[in-house]
Amino acid sequence: MTSPPLGIPVVSAAEIDAAVSRRAAVEAIMAALRDGWDIEHDHERLFAPLAGGEFLLMPAESAASAGIKVATIAPGNTTRGLPKIHAWYLLFDRETLQPRAVLEGARLTTLRTPAVTAVAIEGLLAADPDGARTGVEHLVVVGSGPQAVEHARTLAAIAPVRRVSIVGRRPVRVEAAVAELRAAGLPADRGSHETLAEADVVITATSSSTPVVELDDVRPDAVVAAIGSHGHGHREVGERLVRSADIVVEARASALRENGNLSAARSGDEWTSGANPIWNLAELVRGEMTRRPGAPALYTGVGMAWEDLAVVERIMETTRQDGPLASEEAYR
Repeated sequence: MTSPPLGIPVVSAAEIDAAVSRRAAVEAIMAALRDGWDIEHDHERLFAPLAGGEFLLMPAESAASAGIKVATIAPGNTTRGLPKIHAWYLLFDRETLQPRAVLEGARLTTLRTPAVTAVAIEGLLAADPDGARTGVEHLVVVGSGPQAVEHARTLAAIAPVRRVSIVGRRPVRVEAAVAELRAAGLPADRGSHETLAEADVVITATSSSTPVVELDDVRPDAVVAAIGSHGHGHREVGERLVRSADIVVEARASALRENGNLSAARSGDEWTSGANPIWNLAELVRGEMTRRPGAPALYTGVGMAWEDLAVVERIMETTRQDGPLASEEAYR
């Protein structure tokens, strides 16, 4: 058996943070969309059930690289005080398929998911029918886990955010999230369900199977981003909100396959017949979306493989410029 080549870098979570800022991750997603990445034909995600949860495999290919994220999702871990998601990312050369790097995947996920959401929110604010908005007066985040905190911090990295309210079921976790945001310099507080009505931007970062936000909960001009509905059994926003909103998804194909918010509101045939126009992120970034006066805007994402690879390539560009990774030295 041939041994694998030495010197393949293993990129830790700390090295990812050192290589790419939250703003840089947003820029990597924007660049991929502007460069014409074919997001509608991205590889499908693959799920395999396990006793404690499931495997999630996310393969992708770009002009330079191929890669796959291998993740485990264990919903019961939240009650054990453990992370729900563990993951590694495997990067390969596109032509030879030789391995290039292994990256810590959980931090990659908490970096790229809010970066994608921030692109969507920034685009929806810019498309406001009453005039482009460049900042957020009041952000309400429903959820108190790592994604909730990272979404607030990433949005604040690209636009002024004047107030952040965290809404959650577990007071201890909410207070911890508020404290973390305050330590990062954000004006954060504990909110309630009623706080939703004050927000110009609402983010839901939960694993809920029933809606946590409905049309009557939000302002008519609100931008809502629902990022936890990865599967038809998960719903974060109610049917009336979905039916009333101007909708953006990462890609129509993946959303119709996996998005519980959409499938609960209309059948697949209704969506494909144009009952509600659905815009994808590339169209939003190109300025092709038109928002309606008096209608809320909804971005609802499931997570796609191209997003991971776009951020991974930016990480590797940075680390190669800065010299060998500390972890790579251990292989020499």
